[in-house]
Amino acid sequence: MKIAIVGAGRMGRGIALAFALSGFDVTLVDLKARSAQAWHKLREEAVAEMDASLAMLAELGALQDVPAVMRCIRVVSDASVLAACDVIFEAVPETLEAKRDAFARVCELAAPQAILASTTSTILVTDLVALATHPERLLNAHWLNPAYVIPLVELSTHAGTAQDVIRRLRKLLEDAGKVPVLCGPTPGYIVPRLQALIMNEAARMVEEGAASMEDIDKATRYGLGLRFAAIGVIEFIDYGGIDILYYAGRYLAERVSPERYSAPENVQRLMREGHLGLKSGRGFYDYRDRDTRAYRKEVLARTLAALDIVKRRTDA
Repeated sequence: MKIAIVGAGRMGRGIALAFALSGFDVTLVDLKARSAQAWHKLREEAVAEMDASLAMLAELGALQDVPAVMRCIRVVSDASVLAACDVIFEAVPETLEAKRDAFARVCELAAPQAILASTTSTILVTDLVALATHPERLLNAHWLNPAYVIPLVELSTHAGTAQDVIRRLRKLLEDAGKVPVLCGPTPGYIVPRLQALIMNEAARMVEEGAASMEDIDKATRYGLGLRFAAIGVIEFIDYGGIDILYYAGRYLAERVSPERYSAPENVQRLMREGHLGLKSGRGFYDYRDRDTRAYRKEVLARTLAALDIVKRRTDA
């Protein structure tokens, strides 16, 4: 599998490291027209930054052989290498003009069956379809920084994205130790949409004097973050009880903001139907054929594992 990343900035470098750390050879391609001096400066900066990131992993005991990983990465300005690539990640700056120029060059050189994956965090895949030839091979692949550490990659498809393209990219990411999830062409993907709400609410709490910045951060690390490292958000709604969310949301809607805390229609419907989650056998998920005790024990085991990681890092 030949992998290229178009765009030698921070995201492109992080993705290159992600694949190299799993033993994949990867080519980082800079398409921008530059003088020889500017190109050599960029290349040196890219190599130095990636090497420094790996050195930090080594200092933390997460990596043994930095040079071996760096040998998997080539940084080039010759776009002709794209002709032989199976997967091409586009990681140029977040403007439609930059994307248009990049896709024009990539589509001119890439094989028709090569997967094209934009790493954009702000542009919908449906807005990129017109920029790509053979749009059935196009989708967005949103990585979370630092890309070489965070496992999740959010794949966002358009109506014409071929199922085989999704399957092939998902397998590549899984082979590289990543955890791909799939969503439609929705603003904010999954994680950025959730975290924007959390971050804005945290900032409001500071503004209101509800708690100090330090205590909000501590509460996030040792409460919210620890909990959701062990159990997914929708899973947690069912686990705690849809009625708990409904009544807590109603209280906060009355006291804080109805726009931010009123229950969505699907939560209201489940309440009306008496489907309260794990306690009633049905909620967002169906638990009627599950061993409830075994499931609760599994969630507890996940939580203890997450807690152990936090304790070890705190003790260190």
